[in-house]
Amino acid sequence: MSWIEDIISPKTRQWEEFYRNRFQHDRIVRSTHGVNCTGGCSWQIHVKEGIVVWETQQLDYPLLENSLPPYEPRGCQRGISYSWYLYSPLRIKYPLIRGKLLDIFREEKEKAGGNPVIAWENIQNDKEKRARYQKARGKGGFRRASWDEILELIAAANIYTAKKHGPDRVAGFSPIPAMSMISYAAGARFLQLFGGFNLSFYDWYCDLPTHFPEMWGEQTDVCESADWYNSKFIADMGACLNMTRTPDCHFFAESRHNGTKAVVFSPDFSQVCKYADQWVPVHPGSDNAFWMAVTHVILKEFHHNKETPYFIDYVKQYTDSPFLIHLDKEGDHYVPGRLVRAGEISKWKDIENSEWKFLNIDDKTGELVVPKGAMGHRWEKNGGKWNMKLECSESEMAFDPVLTTIKNNDGVLQTEFVEFGLDKKYSRGVPVKYIDTENGKVPVATITMC
Repeated sequence: MSWIEDIISPKTRQWEEFYRNRFQHDRIVRSTHGVNCTGGCSWQIHVKEGIVVWETQQLDYPLLENSLPPYEPRGCQRGISYSWYLYSPLRIKYPLIRGKLLDIFREEKEKAGGNPVIAWENIQNDKEKRARYQKARGKGGFRRASWDEILELIAAANIYTAKKHGPDRVAGFSPIPAMSMISYAAGARFLQLFGGFNLSFYDWYCDLPTHFPEMWGEQTDVCESADWYNSKFIADMGACLNMTRTPDCHFFAESRHNGTKAVVFSPDFSQVCKYADQWVPVHPGSDNAFWMAVTHVILKEFHHNKETPYFIDYVKQYTDSPFLIHLDKEGDHYVPGRLVRAGEISKWKDIENSEWKFLNIDDKTGELVVPKGAMGHRWEKNGGKWNMKLECSESEMAFDPVLTTIKNNDGVLQTEFVEFGLDKKYSRGVPVKYIDTENGKVPVATITMC
């Protein structure tokens, strides 16, 4: 070796002991690497005198079913080098804060008689002091501080923001559940109680499933990766599975042997593109517009031009299209409002969680129904109704939801719609039904119509 030279007894090859000692261990334990990763890969951790010396992949995963490829191998380059993170001198073990901000906060807190909220308010109202710590960003200068001081500063900033701009202007970025369920639940629950909103780390590093927390309030709700093998069409929206889903990526590659067609939508020709039948190089920020166009084509071809039974049945049962929304009067026109609550109807105003249960119209009887599967059903005491069955939760009777009020309506109201991207407003007639509520007769329409 160029960097190991035995000048005493080269023929005895004593230098080889360096490598043998490097991989000596006295026991093997099973563990995983749960920091910022949802892979949950099983590893053999080789330990010597309480110190992790190296890692290897476990090879005893059970086979889910005979028709699917095995889970092995699971693991990645980050996992197999994780012990380097454990003992790295650069590992962060204590709270660090930008020194300029800490000095300003301490100074203002002393002036405010120890009140941290007033101190933070004074900092934000002083352009010079605010600019001083903001311009220090990206230049290092971090100093160690106590947890009590850091948490006090964060709390003061949140309270100030809520008082001045409203709690919905407080955005949170909580650790992922796989890193620490306690940490994630604490952060997510705080934001819920405070009135803020949770950002999605998936959107940050373009992993699965993008934008879920904002849409559903759930951090992770994706199918089993092995099920990719059963899919016949996979649309990958920028997720580079080789990088962010390394232990699962082989299922994506192997699915091609099962006839799966894959299309990757990504501005760059990433590693996952090599598995795709087609690469669509969408421009950054245009993915929403692309899928809105796709939705337009689907609705036009399978709903407007020709009502396809398979599509209609799917939309009725698995989307919110049949749900009723208010049309609110604004001047000489109407605008789409919020969902109609079950609690607005006299006979259902006293049912459990009535403000979190919504309404459909039964196509056969023309009567209002409370479909199962709403948020109010999830948190009922007795449970059992948080599902997608087309049944009224109050009568247990099956129903066929009305998807559109074009053919059967009580009139047409001119309704204004906003094109936010172009800052334009458009008006069109919406066929409505009038229903009796606790506040009188009001016009409503299905989400499909709006």
